[in-house]
Amino acid sequence: MSGRGKTAGSGKARAKAKTRSSRAGLQFPVGRIHRLLRRGNYAERVGAGAPVYLGAVLEYLSAEILELAGNAARDNKKTRIIPRHLQLAIRNDEELNKLLSGVTIAQGGVLPNIQAILLPKKTAEGGAVSTPRETSGSAGPSKKKTIGEKSEKASSGAKAAEKA
Repeated sequence: MSGRGKTAGSGKARAKAKTRSSRAGLQFPVGRIHRLLRRGNYAERVGAGAPVYLGAVLEYLSAEILELAGNAARDNKKTRIIPRHLQLAIRNDEELNKLLSGVTIAQGGVLPNIQAILLPKKTAEGGAVSTPRETSGSAGPSKKKTIGEKSEKASSGAKAAEKA
C-alpha cells in the first residue's frame, strides 16, 4: 500500500468543482445559505432544494429593489444609490411597500405628500390665489383698538357725563 489514494491509482482525473450557485445560475451563494439554514435551527432537516429556492427568491427581490432604486437615483440625477433612493423605490411600489411595511430605512426620509385641502385655492379669474385671512383693506369693522382709543360705549358715556 503506497497510500496514493483512489484517484491516483484509477487513472481518472477529478472533474473541476462546480458550485451549486453556478449550477443553479445564481449569484447568491447556495452553499452559504444551506449552512445558515442548518445552523439556524429552523428545522431538523434541510433539503437540497431549499437553499437553491431561497437563494433565487433573495436574488430576485434584491434585483427588483436595486433596479427601482437605480431608477430613483437616475431621476434625481445621481449616480450613487443612497438610502433615500431605496425608500422612494420601496414606498412607490405597491407590492414591495406591503412586503416591507414594518421596515424603517435609516436616512430614508418620507414620501413627498401634501394633502389637497392644504394647498392654496385657485380662483377662476387670472389664477390669483385667495387666502382665508382678511386683508388690511377689508370692508368690515376692525375689532382691534389702539392705545388711547376708547370704545363707542365708553366714549358716549363720557360725552353724557360732560353735558351734565
